[in-house]
Amino acid sequence: MRNRDGLTLGYRFTWRLNWLLLHVAGPAEQADDTDPRRRMERERAARVARYRAEQGKS
Repeated sequence: MRNRDGLTLGYRFTWRLNWLLLHVAGPAEQADDTDPRRRMERERAARVARYRAEQGKS
């Protein structure tokens, strides 16, 4: 089994679907601090970092 960094299948599926929908039908490209796709990417990276930190404690 491959490591998914603590992200469930449902989370990964809905995240990718939302990201693609924002890419196709979302707002025009914006600055990184206001772009919803970039916000999603930052939130996902934070979730993975939190999971990796918890794994390091164990």
